[in-house]
Amino acid sequence: MEKPKRRPRAAMNDSLTNVVANLGTARDKAAWSTYEAPTLSAQALLNAYRGAWLPRKIVDIPALDSCRNWRDWQAQKPEIDRLEAEEQRLALKQKVLAARTAARLYGGAALLIVTGETDYTKPLRAETVKQGGLRSVALIHKRQLSAVDLDRDPASPYFGTPSMWQLSASAQGFVQIHPSRLAVFQGAVVPDPEVSATEMGWGDPVLQSIMDAVLAMDATAANVASLVFEAKVDTVGIPDLMNKLGDTGYEDTLLRRWRLAQTGKGINGALMHDAEEIIGQKQASFSALPDVLDRFMQLAAGAADIPMTRLLGMSPAGMSATGESDIRNYYDRISAAQELEMEPALAVLDECLIRSALGNRPPEVHYNWASLWQISATERAQIGKTNAETINLLRTSQLIPDQPLSEAAVNLMTESGAMPGLEGAVEDWEAENPDDPENPDTVEAATTPMPVKADPPEEDAQ
Repeated sequence: MEKPKRRPRAAMNDSLTNVVANLGTARDKAAWSTYEAPTLSAQALLNAYRGAWLPRKIVDIPALDSCRNWRDWQAQKPEIDRLEAEEQRLALKQKVLAARTAARLYGGAALLIVTGETDYTKPLRAETVKQGGLRSVALIHKRQLSAVDLDRDPASPYFGTPSMWQLSASAQGFVQIHPSRLAVFQGAVVPDPEVSATEMGWGDPVLQSIMDAVLAMDATAANVASLVFEAKVDTVGIPDLMNKLGDTGYEDTLLRRWRLAQTGKGINGALMHDAEEIIGQKQASFSALPDVLDRFMQLAAGAADIPMTRLLGMSPAGMSATGESDIRNYYDRISAAQELEMEPALAVLDECLIRSALGNRPPEVHYNWASLWQISATERAQIGKTNAETINLLRTSQLIPDQPLSEAAVNLMTESGAMPGLEGAVEDWEAENPDDPENPDTVEAATTPMPVKADPPEEDAQ
């Protein structure tokens, strides 16, 4: 007996389909929505940055916030002074800010570490940098630097990143630079480094994915501003107007009549007109426009990932609204960018900086990014009170010896802002009172046992 043939199965579709409602079919309007590769040139980005306030603020604000409070070095006081002096000599804070801004605008920028070596193709060994060996730090824009090829060795620390960079804006022509000599900053990170041959090794401009929201906001604001000029329009009804149009003399007389009417109205606020003319006004309503503007601004702020209170510098709306949670979330994002993006990019540069400032590399020297959150005077006083109570509790319990507890207390009260200048005042007091029993140096000298002089050999005694 012949087996019955199986009916062919319908094509599988893993999306919602409804023929009656046209969902998921060719007649579904949403089915034709697609995403195309963005095409914003460097000139278009620069025009937006220079010509409109919103793109400029979106680019500048996160870059400025990531650098404005900078970082706090953790080391001995003389070492901190030398490290900060080295940063000032190199103008490092300003150059990192410029690199971050250029990276957000164009998609990438880099800082070249100049140590005096002439062969830039060799890896930079930070341990060979002597005191004063870090000559300068140079800012290089994305258009000046291109990737030669990607490192495809899985065992390489630069795997998946350019194995060599090529600098075009140079007096020597094209110069190849090893990636260890560059601190590379990216704008919006692209997960696939080979997504585009022209963008290999770089990120995307931050404006590229949010430009539609920015344009919508700018266009809405421009249309609202234009509407202000049409807030009130005078209307005039003239009997038998359509039948008389075409008569040149009549048209000239009509235009002269209304020019005269508008001139008279502007002088005394009154308008004389024929009894048969119907005079009226049409006024535009602005009651809903603030809400429309707010919605478009919220859309732009959300696309830029910047709270409106920070983007516009405005107070939060609402009776109980403070905007604190929005700002804290935004600062948390900036802090994450500092640790996950800026710190790795500056790793080799910082190692060279430490050796150039100190002449060696103490293992305990490191830094923490300064907090972006600014506390009030009342909060600072409360923190100082809490710290003082904690120090007093530790002193009473004798869990920590007095000398290290005193040094830690001075650092804590100074860095928290409760007692600015305390550290310097303590150092001045110790220098002026070297013999005081409360001086830590005196206590250390008094508690250090004196070396016992050994007895001379017997033959020497004889």
